Amino acid sequence: MLFIDTIQLEGLGNRAYLAGGRHTAVAVDPPRDIDRVLAAAARRGVRIAHVAETHLHNDYVTGGLELARVTGAAYLVPAGARVAFTRLPVADGDVSTVDAGLALRAVATPGHTPHHTSYVMEDNGLPVAAFTGGSLLIGTVGRPDLVEPRLTEHLARSQYASAHRLAAELPDETPVLPTHGFGSFCSAAQAEGDTTTIGRERAGNIAFTADADTFVARLLDGLEDVPAYYTHMGPANAAGPAPVDLTPPSVADAEEIAARLAAGEWVVDLRSRIAFAEGHVAGSFNFEADGRLATYLAWMIPWGKPVTLLAESAEQLAAAQRELVRVGIDRPAAAATGTPERWVPDGSRPVSFPRSTFAGLAGRGTDDVVVLDVRRSSERAAGRIGGSVHIPVHELHRRLGEVPAGTVWVHCAGGMRAAIAASLLDAAGRDVVAVDDRFDAAAAAGLDVITG
Repeated sequence: MLFIDTIQLEGLGNRAYLAGGRHTAVAVDPPRDIDRVLAAAARRGVRIAHVAETHLHNDYVTGGLELARVTGAAYLVPAGARVAFTRLPVADGDVSTVDAGLALRAVATPGHTPHHTSYVMEDNGLPVAAFTGGSLLIGTVGRPDLVEPRLTEHLARSQYASAHRLAAELPDETPVLPTHGFGSFCSAAQAEGDTTTIGRERAGNIAFTADADTFVARLLDGLEDVPAYYTHMGPANAAGPAPVDLTPPSVADAEEIAARLAAGEWVVDLRSRIAFAEGHVAGSFNFEADGRLATYLAWMIPWGKPVTLLAESAEQLAAAQRELVRVGIDRPAAAATGTPERWVPDGSRPVSFPRSTFAGLAGRGTDDVVVLDVRRSSERAAGRIGGSVHIPVHELHRRLGEVPAGTVWVHCAGGMRAAIAASLLDAAGRDVVAVDDRFDAAAAAGLDVITG
């Protein structure tokens, strides 16, 4: 009786897996908040006997070491990964018994990292699933440029060879269960679809539809910027992450919030961009709890800088803490819940800025305002508003001085990143309008959209 449960990590765009039989199971690439994995095992009534890492992750802090410690499971880590803790080193071809009739076979698939290892689940010797980590993804592969620039082209060629090895060894009907590709910047491109098999990938993945040289050229040409916090994830995973503490942080009153802002610390408002624009603490930044909180906050905040979280509820605060520990932001310096009226000192009032749409911008006209595009370069290359200024949102906090004088109408592709950017500009004292609209609407509104 084989089961495979998917543990979705929406904020990071990743997946972890719990797979096993009647009595025991293996957890593959678990998140740092291991209680989710333990709860999945409890629902199945199984013991976690193995924890398997496909590689040392560059985009999140693993919970594998702690999960193995808590459960007494064998901790499978690729033998080529240099780590500072005791684990069971896994080499190509090693087999681990998961449950009666179920076994996990290690397959060396370098490319995303030099030591990357996939795991094939076999039921009485027949392959029934392939946990491919950052190797073969849905319609793409894991990016090869996160380890060392000198290795990037070599690893890209390794990705090609690894994909072909998996396809050669596994039947077409074998489900492919990757860790990356659902929004993670560890993926060379984003997944199209939710599930796949070896056969589907053989038919449509560029790793199979192009020759090696073409594959490598297109892979390297399409790589996006690397989130800054990735620099810290690999070393943290190699050293062995500490257990997480998800207890509520200390409560900050209005005076403490003001003091932390005055000291140059980050105060992050987790409420919706609509609520933030209508009223917020002057100097605070808006990273929506329902957006890509962990990715963009960890990308933009100077590493190690204290952060105070402002939330509308204890539940929103707790969810944000859980997201942030996954990327190494372990403990907020302080937090507060409620409304902005409670977060400003006596005698002060919340501040606000306007929101609009592309139709509003077209009606206003662009001649005497700054139109700031905070999308990534690849997005802008597909279409841009004539005369607009381009600074990707993850660079804006370091490049505020480059934004021309005048009222700034800031836009992205859908509104979330524009809200982050608007909050940064507002905190810097700029007059700003957040364009909360899909970029598809710009041309229809009559704006001069340049393509190509």
